[in-house]
Amino acid sequence: MLRSTAAFAVVAVSVLLLGATATPGPGTGPVPDDPTDPVRAQEYWLDGARIREAWQTTRGEGVTIAVIDTGIGKVPEAFGDAVVGGTDVSGAGSPDGRTPLGAVDGNHGSWVASLAAGRGAADGTGMIGVAPEANLLSISVGFGAAAAVPFSEQVAKAMRWAVDHGADVINLSFTTNTLDWDKSWDEAFLYAFEHDVVVVVAAGNRGSGTSIIGAPATIPGVLTVAGVDQTGTASIEASTQGITIGISAPSEGLLGVSADGKLASWSGTSGAAPIVAGIAALIRSAHPDIKAIDVINRIIKTAIPVPGVQKVPDPLYGYGLVDAAAAIAADLPAVDKNPMGDLAEWIRLYRRADTVEEPEPTAVPVEVAPLPDADAPTEAGSPLLPSAESLRYGTLPLIALTVPGILMGLGVTAAARRIRSARAPRTPHS
Repeated sequence: MLRSTAAFAVVAVSVLLLGATATPGPGTGPVPDDPTDPVRAQEYWLDGARIREAWQTTRGEGVTIAVIDTGIGKVPEAFGDAVVGGTDVSGAGSPDGRTPLGAVDGNHGSWVASLAAGRGAADGTGMIGVAPEANLLSISVGFGAAAAVPFSEQVAKAMRWAVDHGADVINLSFTTNTLDWDKSWDEAFLYAFEHDVVVVVAAGNRGSGTSIIGAPATIPGVLTVAGVDQTGTASIEASTQGITIGISAPSEGLLGVSADGKLASWSGTSGAAPIVAGIAALIRSAHPDIKAIDVINRIIKTAIPVPGVQKVPDPLYGYGLVDAAAAIAADLPAVDKNPMGDLAEWIRLYRRADTVEEPEPTAVPVEVAPLPDADAPTEAGSPLLPSAESLRYGTLPLIALTVPGILMGLGVTAAARRIRSARAPRTPHS
């Protein structure tokens, strides 16, 4: 089921996150930005995660972010021409994926999209996304009663559609609350990785009942995002924990544009994820030839360390707090494997996908020399009369041993008599 999971404050050190100052007045660059606007002033992550600084290099032009969620509402002032395509995989939405799905979560997809790539007003006011020049794909999914198609099937289909329609980054702001996932997701996520797509996933929220991290955040290779509050501390309500967490981002006190165009305040790692997805888009825009695994590596290797954390990745913070400017500017060598895991290897080990079937054993006949002919049967005789065999092996040997023994016994007896006779006393003659 969908769990709202958005809230992030990249502030390991308050000076770095909340103490950053911006030059008053509209910002320079292709997209107007007025940091003194009351709405922009609430977007503390723009300075806390050094996103405004990253805008001096890029704002996401040429990169496409796929938002697999409840649909991105048609709000011209928030998204303008940002949404370049979409579809519905739930069986309940509109073909373009822009009809909000779900009585409870209908605005969720719009909130996520506005954090990732909201356009803001032309005068530099109003909510703006992390990558305001990136394109969006709206893929609507339904949760529970809002869908006629099984959820696992929706996600598998959505992943493939996003890849086939040019997604450079895919954002998944939901959790299933289970460690395992449907086998159909193996190939769907592997399809994305094989096509060099960065997949960003929300860790889930303890406050909404997610006690442990669940799929898709447990899938090897995805970049799982945990949530922190405005001080850079792990959110008690808006973030779960787990060994697959890669990075932390603001998840409390967030803003989002609803499907009806109204501004909403919300929290959860559902919002932390699109902030990181937007930063991934900035990196891919600044480095057009960069591979997905290097995007992930840049984000985790340039993270702001969290005070008190001795070993990374940490089950609450991952590698630390996301730093957009550092991730773009860092001079890092390319990596040859995804630092968040290898799904193909996992499939090989646990799904036995690459197991080669053993050939069926074949029986080879062996020639055996013929046995000699059996002795001809003899006519049956009387059991009281000796047979040739009994004479040969019984009577004759017995006679051979007995006769000498008898003769020897007689000889000994005769000798004994002679000796006694010789020793007998003789009577004198008268």
